[in-house]
Amino acid sequence: MIRLGTRRSALATAQATHMADALRALGHEVELVLIVTHGDTNRAPLEQIGGTGVFVSALRDALLAHEIDIAVHSLKDLPTASVDGLTLGAIPVREDPRDVLVARDGLSLGELQTGAVVGTGSPRRQAQLDALGLGLELTAIRGNVDSRIAMVHDGKLDAVVLARAGLSRLGRLAEVTETLDPIQLLPAPGQGALGIECRADDAAVLQALAPLEDPATRAAVTAERQLLATLEAGCTAPVGALAEVVEGEEGPELWLRGALGQEGGVRRLSANGPVDDPASLGRALANELLEQT
Repeated sequence: MIRLGTRRSALATAQATHMADALRALGHEVELVLIVTHGDTNRAPLEQIGGTGVFVSALRDALLAHEIDIAVHSLKDLPTASVDGLTLGAIPVREDPRDVLVARDGLSLGELQTGAVVGTGSPRRQAQLDALGLGLELTAIRGNVDSRIAMVHDGKLDAVVLARAGLSRLGRLAEVTETLDPIQLLPAPGQGALGIECRADDAAVLQALAPLEDPATRAAVTAERQLLATLEAGCTAPVGALAEVVEGEEGPELWLRGALGQEGGVRRLSANGPVDDPASLGRALANELLEQT
């Protein structure tokens, strides 16, 4: 029996159930274990209570205490610092990493009027939306997908910006009024990808997780998360990143785009490098961004 730890939110349990079903299809017995995290019970802004890492610390504690065997994380919420004794046993195929708009009256971003109130709790999104110069009024919000979308339906907001992957996993893509091009809004490092964490010495679980691994997704998110780590920025920082494995002149290569919000706007750069050394690519692009700030 593999005990899979998950937060209680609808999105977290949907993601965990998806991974549990994948393991069951491989012949394993899986039990879901629901765990309440500090981020679920404290409604203060994330930057005040320790960033999005508050959603994963309780799961990691449960792993180290042998109360669960694996934990499923949204990689955009997972701190870049490693924890002794734990490892990412598998990173499955990534969902669409882009952000989406859910707006009143089916409006797109360009159709929102000057002064339209757009909700997002992400400094990354706020910085990049500001840089578009659309004259939007951005307001910080927190809550689950249901409560955020309800703010639009109730008329409290004109629109909200959310991760497409989350809406896809919840079966709510029909409510999307526009999928935002990364040229406009670069996603968070690791957005759309799940990481399955386990104890580093648990050989049986590592063997069970191996078939779920997608090397291209791991390479991409490793580059993105290394960029974030090199910038010494937390998960709530105004940093966007998106890496993709593409076909280069000499075979597959990794293409990485990065964005750093700063006073006066957003700095964007891109670079490419070998697929087998994604961390170096992320580190190099982060250093370029720092040199130009």
